[in-house]
Amino acid sequence: MARQRTAILISGRGTNMAALIAAARNPSYPAEIALIISNIPSAKGLEIAEAAGIKTVTISHKDYSDKLIFEEQILRALNEVKIELVCLAGFMRVLSASFISHFEGRILNIHPSLLPAYRGLDTHKRALADGVKEHGCTVHLVVPELDAGPIIAQVKVPVLERDVERPRARGREQSLS
Repeated sequence: MARQRTAILISGRGTNMAALIAAARNPSYPAEIALIISNIPSAKGLEIAEAAGIKTVTISHKDYSDKLIFEEQILRALNEVKIELVCLAGFMRVLSASFISHFEGRILNIHPSLLPAYRGLDTHKRALADGVKEHGCTVHLVVPELDAGPIIAQVKVPVLERDVERPRARGREQSLS
């Protein structure tokens, strides 16, 4: 089976990205990580990617007054290296329907909740405030409606403490193992 040329879009630490890079070292893994794009120039994940020898590009959304022009720059970078699959791993920008149409059915998102619950931001804080007994993360296909695409996989973890960081870290550990 041919490995799909994959780009990962990040905005921060790159913990999920690092796990994907580690998994892709196995020749039987279905993805070849060919490009990392960050919209934040200081994102720590860029250092991880560079250390792994993966091409990185920074395209700051703050450099563009128009969202569509920002997204055109991302598309240009993806096309330059012939990307087949895009993974959003902590990419903190909502993509337009126009962008999504270019990779329809080929954009995955790693979302920090058990969708359909807690779409959007601050998922851990909202789940804890609601007193849920389980939390986790979801991998889903990206569609124009925020966090509403078909679910590919979910990992559940019990909520053990009234602490935002602990469930987040445990969910990350479970989803990446």
